[in-house]
Amino acid sequence: MMRTLWTMGMAAILAIPLAFTAPSASAAAPPDISLTAVKAHLTQFQSIATANGGNRAHGRPGYLASANYVKGKLDAAGFTTTLQSFTYGGATGYNVIADWPGGDTNNTLMIGAHLDSVASGPGINDNGTGSAAILETALEVSRQSLAPTRHLRFAWWGAEELGLRGSQAYVNGLSSTERSRIKGYYNFDMVGSPNPGYFLYDGDNSDGVGSGPGPAGSAQLEATLQAYFSSIGVATRGTDFDGRSDYGPFIAVGIPAGGTFTGAEGTKTSAQATLWGGTAGQPFDPCYHRACDTITNVNDTALNRNSDAIAYAVWTTAVTTPPPPAIWQDTFETATGWTANPSGTDTATAGAWERGDPEATTSSGTKQLGTTVSGSNDLVTGRLAGAAAGDYDLDGGVSSIRSPAITLPTGTLKLGFSWYLAHGSNASNADFLRVKVVGSTTTQVFQQLGSAANRDGAWATANVDISAFAGQSVRILVEAGDASGASLVEAGIDDVRVTR
Repeated sequence: MMRTLWTMGMAAILAIPLAFTAPSASAAAPPDISLTAVKAHLTQFQSIATANGGNRAHGRPGYLASANYVKGKLDAAGFTTTLQSFTYGGATGYNVIADWPGGDTNNTLMIGAHLDSVASGPGINDNGTGSAAILETALEVSRQSLAPTRHLRFAWWGAEELGLRGSQAYVNGLSSTERSRIKGYYNFDMVGSPNPGYFLYDGDNSDGVGSGPGPAGSAQLEATLQAYFSSIGVATRGTDFDGRSDYGPFIAVGIPAGGTFTGAEGTKTSAQATLWGGTAGQPFDPCYHRACDTITNVNDTALNRNSDAIAYAVWTTAVTTPPPPAIWQDTFETATGWTANPSGTDTATAGAWERGDPEATTSSGTKQLGTTVSGSNDLVTGRLAGAAAGDYDLDGGVSSIRSPAITLPTGTLKLGFSWYLAHGSNASNADFLRVKVVGSTTTQVFQQLGSAANRDGAWATANVDISAFAGQSVRILVEAGDASGASLVEAGIDDVRVTR
């Protein structure tokens, strides 16, 4: 990973994050990438560095030997590979570009990692780990004869340590048409740090710091990775799009990006050590850009988790059909003008709808979900947890919240959203979650009723036809009701979108 931040000559790009789309039932399950195989590639990179002056840096023989090793593996696996040359600092550098046959080339997904080290060391964590992990993922694509709906292109970049020179040369060399075909780029730089954190590039700017969101679609890439780490019970945190690695040239031309990162020279805080383990007050990688960045400078658990996350992202993103572009969308990461109790008729005495970061509650199972579908915020009936599950749940009647005005085009239109309704066994069918569209008329388009049985919270999705409102200015009205006396009721809504 490059130490000096790269300044992007670009205007701020306003991203409209896309919701995570789960793999279709017919899609092949994402594989478990072999840690042993990934580490075998790292051993080769170490041997190459040892035989070539202790490094694999741009313009040095160790780099070209590394590129030839990667290319040889990909050639044998059936990829169409190119050793793309560029010049920097009076030396020739190389990118390894590998295309897997098939898939829609107008909907290309790229996966990349920089292959070079600094001159002072072999660069095994930085970035042999990312290079080895995506190499083994590519080889698994071949072993499984994957038939993705999107075209897959893998890349190993040269001279990243000197200012993203290889990836910049690649992007600069693309025509506008070729750039438009790349619909997403995943970057993996340092995924096995010895004192690791688990960071995801903050595509939706849910952290609200630094450079802002990535180009539209970056949030979807982030959400895919988030879904994997959530599935294995590993918490993640955002890392800013600061232009420090090879995603920089891609987002500079509006290509959405995502990726994982386990930390470089930064110091792990006490809170991070509590969250992830490891040693507080020490760097994530104490051998960052040093000669000691050898085969022993890798955390196997972090490398294994990140390798599997890469495969999950590739299989999930490339094998499924991406959702249609949103006409209007809200992930609730920022306030967009939803109005609580818009008609002034709500009767609920607690648990009113609000946008927030929810706290989990349990009562005979999960009731209020402490996780959202994407980002940190959703619409929730009382985001606080309290000492007991019933402290901030919906009580006393109906609570409602209404969207800002949405101007709909003509044609066939769909309203999609994620939702849950949870309740205890003291509920009944008088309790409910409803969604209505308010235009020239008001139509209830979704309803989930309660029942006299325990129902735990679990995110589900709904897609309804709202073509009857085409050409109108409408608002979306969400209502939840606790009308069964003192029943325990919780509800949530996330990732609302209107598509053609």
